[in-house]
Amino acid sequence: MPQAIAQTHSIQPAEAVAEDEQRGELAEVVVTAQRRSENGQHVPVAVQSITGEAIRDAGYKSVTDLQYLAPGLQYDPTQGAAFQIRGVGTTSFDFSNAKSVNVVVDDVVMDGQRANGLIGLVDIAHADVLMGPQGTAFGKNSTSGVLSISTNKPQLNTRSLEASASLGAYNDRILNATVNVPVGDRAALRISGFDQGQDGFGRNVTLNRLVGSTHDYGGRARLLLQPNDRFDLLVSGDYGHHWDSDVRTPVSGQPAPVAALLRSLGVTPGPRSADTADGIFGQLESEEWGASVRAHARIGDHDLTSISAYRYTRYNNNTPVNLTPIDRFAYVPYNIGYLHTDKVSQEVHLASPQRGWFQYLVGGFYNRLEATQAQLQWATLGTPIVTTSVTPRPLFAVSGAIGASGNASLFHAVNETEAVFGEVRIVPTAWFRIDLGARYSHDDNAQRLGYVTIDPVPITGFSPRFLPTSAPPVIPFGRVKGDDVSVRVSPTFQIAPDLIVYGTFTTGYKPAGIAFVGNKYDPYASEAVRAWEFGLKSEWFGRRVRVNIDLFRSDFSNFQATILTKIPDGAGGFLLATAIGNAGGLRSQGIETSITVRPSRALSLAASASYTDAYFTQYRFDATTDYTNTRLPNAPALSATASATYARALSAHVKLRLHADYAYRSETWTVVGQPGYSYVPGFGLTNARVSILHEPSGVEAGIYARNLFDTYFSTGWQIYGALGLLHYTSPNARRTLGAFANVRF
Repeated sequence: MPQAIAQTHSIQPAEAVAEDEQRGELAEVVVTAQRRSENGQHVPVAVQSITGEAIRDAGYKSVTDLQYLAPGLQYDPTQGAAFQIRGVGTTSFDFSNAKSVNVVVDDVVMDGQRANGLIGLVDIAHADVLMGPQGTAFGKNSTSGVLSISTNKPQLNTRSLEASASLGAYNDRILNATVNVPVGDRAALRISGFDQGQDGFGRNVTLNRLVGSTHDYGGRARLLLQPNDRFDLLVSGDYGHHWDSDVRTPVSGQPAPVAALLRSLGVTPGPRSADTADGIFGQLESEEWGASVRAHARIGDHDLTSISAYRYTRYNNNTPVNLTPIDRFAYVPYNIGYLHTDKVSQEVHLASPQRGWFQYLVGGFYNRLEATQAQLQWATLGTPIVTTSVTPRPLFAVSGAIGASGNASLFHAVNETEAVFGEVRIVPTAWFRIDLGARYSHDDNAQRLGYVTIDPVPITGFSPRFLPTSAPPVIPFGRVKGDDVSVRVSPTFQIAPDLIVYGTFTTGYKPAGIAFVGNKYDPYASEAVRAWEFGLKSEWFGRRVRVNIDLFRSDFSNFQATILTKIPDGAGGFLLATAIGNAGGLRSQGIETSITVRPSRALSLAASASYTDAYFTQYRFDATTDYTNTRLPNAPALSATASATYARALSAHVKLRLHADYAYRSETWTVVGQPGYSYVPGFGLTNARVSILHEPSGVEAGIYARNLFDTYFSTGWQIYGALGLLHYTSPNARRTLGAFANVRF
């Protein structure tokens, strides 16, 4: 669903890029986030483009690590997990809630709950971060921006193999390979596979297992069929599996007996501790797979494109919150969820030629996402698990309901979207053009809460009596429908061949939703945004210097915000639960800039920065809780990146390559309105890589350092009832040294 219809620009093949490098020029930045390949310097929207080479040089493994390569992009791992752009994003456990940042992989919207659409970063062509609302292009899931990732397409008449392996401290490893095979003269097959992981640096002292370990594996296959020059068909399939043992660990505020027990077991709570003594091992497992068919036909001078897709996700979480052996102390020993989603989507659009004074694009889109989750939360709220008596001690079924049969919640949600969109570009003169876009969307969201009985014996080892803590919802089913028209107006002035100035006004929305908090039906209203952006894109000195800058402001009304709230625990106290509701107003404003310099053929330098002032202009949660004028969580005021790459021939066939990159983000906090206990200090991460390339054989070998200066940081802080302050850690929060080897032929 293109954001803008670009004028015709030649897009450089690999050979042309190599020629640019030989001349000492910057390679042309090609972006495809708008469904057409075009020069990013001519697109009237702020775009952070990350090349596949930059991702490999940094040594990152996960799509969530892209936040360290693009200023203004953040990822919140807690409360549903989602991306933020310019400080704005909603993380929620509600299944009817749309994401604020649309993740698109190879033209397919990845909107499955608890999923990012991509596991592993093998064979990536580039990732484009479109900053700010993109409602006319991508609809409801993009009120703060879009992360669009493109993998490499099969190449006709080309046989190639690329493979790489790296091994470092803490069993840090990445193995991947990609093969491209021609199938006759008019078809090609490209297959990629990967296996990667890292051992955690925390320890479960009770079970003698590492905490924070990760392991991912998967693959992708793409078949390109091009029977003639006017038709091509691209069939893609992928699979990814993720596992980690990243769980909450204690920081402070634990009850005195619990703190003493932890210390006696060898766990010292603190802001740098990643250890726990929980008697149950916490872990998360997810898998994603899907297929898509992209058909493209030339009809006269027009392009007709159809994209059909199916996606499946499975997400199983076992995240106990006890901290100690359950026969000594237990709080929520059994906290398990089983989620699966099915999604189908269909998009069709027709584009006019990219020339002339009047250009247009029209299309339609349909998306249906169905999610089913069984969630059990069985608690003792401080009483040890005792099974030796004739009648085992009962468990509080926080996931059950008083008077209803069942010890676990069963959620079922169906979210449907239908849309038509269109855009025109009017080019009255060689130095001025204006883009006008609109999108009509109809959304139909439905969700039901019921209860099922899950056999406790395979989970607990015994058959307890369950005590539900809350009454069932008065309204167990909700359905909301909504209609919206989003618009975009973007005039662009071509001051010089390599200098444009543009302005953009956009609107967008997210549909209303249905939430059940503590078995209470608690729907929320739709969200709307109006945004302005003014920018300059330029290249200088024979395309050896590239400078971009933009100013932005987005005003949200009825922003769908998430905070922690209290629900009855059945024992006279409360448990903390995630609640989503509407903040009256939110503003995100600031400035972004980037500069890329090629002072010589051997050296490339790049730097970018984002200053964002994101705060609630109106947010009174209840009679005693007012978050107006507080900053958004996980929204650093300043974020910046810098990188340098140096390549020099040591002989006719051997080249030395040096690379370093740095990412900085200023202080944040992870819970709305709680800058005290959820405070995360500012930090910077430095990665470095040194290698030797033997060009005739295509073999490269070297050493790497990720987080070179061993900078520690936490990714999330939570007050969890009587257990006090807990936090998460990240594999990137420690120095990792290792060696790698690549081969290409």
